[in-house]
Amino acid sequence: MKFARKLASAVVVAAALTAFGTAQAKDLTIGLVLSMSGPFADYGKQIKHGIDLYIAEHGDTVAGRKVKLLVKDDTGIAPAVARRLAQEFLVNDKVDILAGFDLTPNAFSAAPVATQGKVPMVVMNAATSAVTEKSPNIVRTSMTLPQVSAPLARWAHANNIRNVYTLVADYGPGHDSEIQFQKTFKSLGGKIVGEVRTPVDTADYAAYLSRIRDAKPDAAFFFVPPGSSSVSLMKGFKERGLDKAGIKLLATGDLTDENELAALGDAAVDVISSFHYSDAHDSPENKTFVAAYRKAFPKDRPNFMAVGGYDGMQLIYKVLEQTKGDASAEAFIAAAKGMKWNSPRGPVEIDPQTRDIIQNIYIRKTERVNGVLQNTEFDTIKAVKDPGKAGE
Repeated sequence: MKFARKLASAVVVAAALTAFGTAQAKDLTIGLVLSMSGPFADYGKQIKHGIDLYIAEHGDTVAGRKVKLLVKDDTGIAPAVARRLAQEFLVNDKVDILAGFDLTPNAFSAAPVATQGKVPMVVMNAATSAVTEKSPNIVRTSMTLPQVSAPLARWAHANNIRNVYTLVADYGPGHDSEIQFQKTFKSLGGKIVGEVRTPVDTADYAAYLSRIRDAKPDAAFFFVPPGSSSVSLMKGFKERGLDKAGIKLLATGDLTDENELAALGDAAVDVISSFHYSDAHDSPENKTFVAAYRKAFPKDRPNFMAVGGYDGMQLIYKVLEQTKGDASAEAFIAAAKGMKWNSPRGPVEIDPQTRDIIQNIYIRKTERVNGVLQNTEFDTIKAVKDPGKAGE
């Protein structure tokens, strides 16, 4: 009888503890700093699409914690605004995780907030190599510009391109892409015959393109933000006859972003680019991703921003499952290091040393397939680390 009473009492206590534990599993609040308006509004929209798609597929609860998303609009390249929004997320909204960050200057400015607030910061695009060095609490699920520029330089030299003129936007990602392309290309014996850095908001590239044409290089290497700048640059390249002069157009894949291909039209045909994602990537994971994306967002094409958001949420879910819901910076970053999964872009891994992503880089050619422009992958460089940090 006493045993029965003790057993019943133990069951009641256990039930009470279980109920208490469940009640204590508070919402997992994620504060997203994204460009939802202004010239880079498509960046924020695509990242948010990727996030929403992952949650729709995998549910809004992870490790017993309901996921709550809050979004603040940084309006574009606005470091002071991004920092203020990150601070508001921590002080007013008590978020568990900072995420988003489509632009490098904004990620740089918010990084100290993540450090001081002792919260993880998941960067879903900002691609300057140094971003993860700005806080020990940052992990990135997109790419770095050196990571995609170095393979393109090697491809160019292997395909008898011996002299190149470089044109890049004058901010962090442009500097990174230019420096790495030139460094790798020159290390192989190639020659840089000219270089120029243009304002980020350049609308007319006519004078720059005339200089390139007069220099008569084998190829021109470009990096400018996708959008109106890339459309102006690419169309100007053909309108001014650089292609007819035998100059090849090389670029990081931002320039032929899927959402810009319709605006680029024939100006994009035959561009050789290097990148980590194409919506034409041939894998079961990507076919499933693209089909689901098109169903959910029929007015848009999935692009690298969408995959950055999708994999950013994938990382968050995988980490929280491993930590059993602990989102503290120390536990989160420790669990993220070395984490592997199959992304729509291919196999990926978080580099344990740099907290950057290790992934395949693809050499692609933009072409029309069944009347639709796409970035067709024809060569793969496997498991590429960020050479910007490796000193390559």
